[in-house]
Amino acid sequence: MLLVHADESPGALENALSHLQCVLVARRTRYTPEAMSWPQYDILELLRLQGPATPSLLGDKLGAGRPGISKSLRVLKDLGLVEQIQGNGDRREMVTALTLAGRDFLVRAATGRREAARIAAAVLTPGEQAMFTELCDKVSFALANHDADQGGNT
Repeated sequence: MLLVHADESPGALENALSHLQCVLVARRTRYTPEAMSWPQYDILELLRLQGPATPSLLGDKLGAGRPGISKSLRVLKDLGLVEQIQGNGDRREMVTALTLAGRDFLVRAATGRREAARIAAAVLTPGEQAMFTELCDKVSFALANHDADQGGNT
């Protein structure tokens, strides 16, 4: 395991990840300029990928506590991007789903992702694209598992 101490300079991998994150965040802001926090965006994206979900399931998937999820959902409801309906099982638990406005927001976000993918495809060979995809998936999986093993605390 690589341990980096606060007094150490970041390595090439850390710098590359940081730079890519900055570029992607800047591009996302250009396509979706709403004052959207990362947790709020993550909730929308998770609902897009996995469909309606309870706040507790959203919290589990995102490694966030109930108060943070509740606050994010309140903002998203106020923006008209999600709606909450009574669940089928436990009537006390609400199920959160995307609204049409939430879907429209995510379409704009997808436009930015597709443009980034088009640019990446233009500079990477098909083999490099496959390798980049595999490596991104591998690192994403490792980070998600590490976070889950740490109880969401990184």
